[in-house]
Amino acid sequence: MNNIAPLTLIAPIAARTDNTPIVSEIIPTAGYESLTLLLILGTNTDTDATFAVLVEDGDDPALGDNVAVDDKYLIGTEALAGFTAAADDKKVKKIGYLGMKKYVRVTVTPTGNDSGNIFIAGVALRGHAREMPTANPPAAT
Repeated sequence: MNNIAPLTLIAPIAARTDNTPIVSEIIPTAGYESLTLLLILGTNTDTDATFAVLVEDGDDPALGDNVAVDDKYLIGTEALAGFTAAADDKKVKKIGYLGMKKYVRVTVTPTGNDSGNIFIAGVALRGHAREMPTANPPAAT
């Protein structure tokens, strides 16, 4: 507990019934040696929808310089963090980040979500803090 600092990645959102991308909060990485991005899935009711995950990073606090993270800086793959409706209901997906940029975000892009609801939330778990103990409640920076 004293080595980690969780932040809201994606606040629990109301159901969506379209293909609008879900863009996470921008997560600061300064002061931490690791970052695990957790996607928490509810019951998704469109049986043919798929959800692709993209991890981006940059040094601008607003991520105006965002680029897709090179696979060599990820633990796991974006494909494994992606999910499908029904088959992945009530699961948690994860992907780790080992890059050197100051800020990270995740975008979840639905495809084929034309008749169902998306229920998703996310947590960014910053780990291996350089200064311990970490604040409780966790600080955003």
